[in-house]
Amino acid sequence: MSEFTSRILEMAIAIQQIPAPTFHEQRRAEFIRDRFLAEDLSNVEMDAVGNVYARLSPLLRQIPRASYPILVSAHLDTVFPESVELAVTREADRVRGPGIGDNAISLAGLLGLVWLLRQRNTLPEGDLWLVADVCEEGLGDLRGMKAIIERFGEKPGAYIVLEGMALGHIYHRALGVRRYRITVRTSGGHSWVDAGNPSAIHELTRLASRLTALDLPKFPRSTLNVGKISGGVSVNTIAPEAALELDLRSESAGTLLETARQVEELAHGMESNGVTVEVEMVGERPAGEIPASHPLVALAQECYRAKGMTSKLNIGSTDANIPLSRGLPAITVGLTTGGGAHTLHEYINLEPLEKGMEALAGLLSAGFTLG
Repeated sequence: MSEFTSRILEMAIAIQQIPAPTFHEQRRAEFIRDRFLAEDLSNVEMDAVGNVYARLSPLLRQIPRASYPILVSAHLDTVFPESVELAVTREADRVRGPGIGDNAISLAGLLGLVWLLRQRNTLPEGDLWLVADVCEEGLGDLRGMKAIIERFGEKPGAYIVLEGMALGHIYHRALGVRRYRITVRTSGGHSWVDAGNPSAIHELTRLASRLTALDLPKFPRSTLNVGKISGGVSVNTIAPEAALELDLRSESAGTLLETARQVEELAHGMESNGVTVEVEMVGERPAGEIPASHPLVALAQECYRAKGMTSKLNIGSTDANIPLSRGLPAITVGLTTGGGAHTLHEYINLEPLEKGMEALAGLLSAGFTLG
């Protein structure tokens, strides 16, 4: 492992060791902000939602050839609560730890990009903005990226989103997602004295069974997942309230809307005397895309080829959903490979990391010619 790769890896582990559940990213954000300041980057700041910004500009007195900036982002948050032990295991060819690939290695990659460009004396030909953003995971609803787009809009020549373990993939299509919280309420009661009263848990589990029985198409690929169920008071209490959180996805915006309609219809159909149902949409990731022939996509493919790697065009649900849904040039790429995402056994492979960083640096250097 080269000194450069080792430096990025140590930074990734330092970042991974800071808990950052969605909505609670501040400590990790402050760490990144301090690292940006230590690198003497310009315009280092945090915005109202918690995103951290920094700017790497061309050499002093060098006139930028590009009149537009390029923005590279990586999300700060993880799916793990603060109670999860963030143990790291080092192996010969990989490192394991919750959140190491999603997305600590990408956050370290923002700094690695600065090191690599300076080391090679190939500073950008225009302003390069680096952003560590909040609320990408779970019910964050891409709040951080929405704030980025509000700030920069159409100014960047490209939005490049980093997802640590996606090396070899170029996500130029945004997968549509809808998320619901469905809450059932009843009067509840004592399990013996009030036997026969409707139970919110019983009603909710019946609904969950009906939802999972929906016949979703394989083409376009569509999915439904009941990710969380909560409620009840005690083992001998008829539950007065219970809720589930539901994730819907589809490659087709129309299919997603139709599935959402069926979900809402089934949920409201559970209402009866003594049973109320509240259906709340708690998240939406809009679909969108740029064509496979777009210059940004072609450039990313070429940068992979230049490093001896193959690439695959793909669809996914990432921060890039927001710019793509607005017709802005955006892709999501990775820095290495790995597995076990969103589990305690998540890992990244070390060998591909340097090539991934080099491909990213090449993409940025060439990206300023797109305009």
